[in-house]
Amino acid sequence: MTGAPVVRRSVRVPVALAAGLTVAFGPVAGVALADPVSVADPVAFDRALNLQGVQNGRDAGGYRTTDGRWVRTGLVYRTGQLNNATPADLAVLTDRQVRVVDDLRTVYERAVAPDRLPAAAVANWNDVIGQAPPQTLVTTLTGGNDLYRAFITAPGANEAFASVLRDITDTDGAVLFHCTAGKDRTGWTSAVLLTILGVDRDTVTQDYLLSNQYRNASPNDPLNGVSAAWLDAAFDQANQSYGSFENYVRAGLKLSATDVAALKAKLLA
Repeated sequence: MTGAPVVRRSVRVPVALAAGLTVAFGPVAGVALADPVSVADPVAFDRALNLQGVQNGRDAGGYRTTDGRWVRTGLVYRTGQLNNATPADLAVLTDRQVRVVDDLRTVYERAVAPDRLPAAAVANWNDVIGQAPPQTLVTTLTGGNDLYRAFITAPGANEAFASVLRDITDTDGAVLFHCTAGKDRTGWTSAVLLTILGVDRDTVTQDYLLSNQYRNASPNDPLNGVSAAWLDAAFDQANQSYGSFENYVRAGLKLSATDVAALKAKLLA
């Protein structure tokens, strides 16, 4: 069963990106397994969703905050695209009560690889970089500092990320968000969420770097992996554009103190 997608915006995508995405996001093969990345406060549960046709699927919670609370599990999931989700995968997500799937991809990515949705889930489209300059769109394939800075500066990006955070607060059930590889746009979404909730920066970075393990990426493999320097670039751009991360949340994402409090009330134990 599929839910009717809510289209928030549409864009034209350069031919270079169209050709590149077709090649870049086939099955990942021929890369060495990266060293496992630990977290500051390991938790006694298996973060991995263990999906067969979906890469980089994991619970976004389970981390301790600086004030001693914990981010609840079972409410927010992050993955790569769902186009190859098997019936068993969809059953897992249905059992985990996923009610909203937030898709962060461009219109072309969605057309090439349309999502398969768990039963009873609705799809929301939150295109992060579809309105960015062509040279930035092409970096969707390889990550990099410029792409991550565009997460703060690209037209429509703030609205896209904020929509996911509001869905998390408003949904009766779990929310799953994803891009194509589940590492860049998805990685920043998770970093923003955990930072708002009060998880320390080192743990946020370690969670972000888990994509290298979940995607079997070798060091210096920008296509399949991520770099801490990219995440640093996004945080730096938030500071440059808004003065601080807190101002980015308030003035960029336009989340009020009430919005932040509601997010914490739902996700912190």
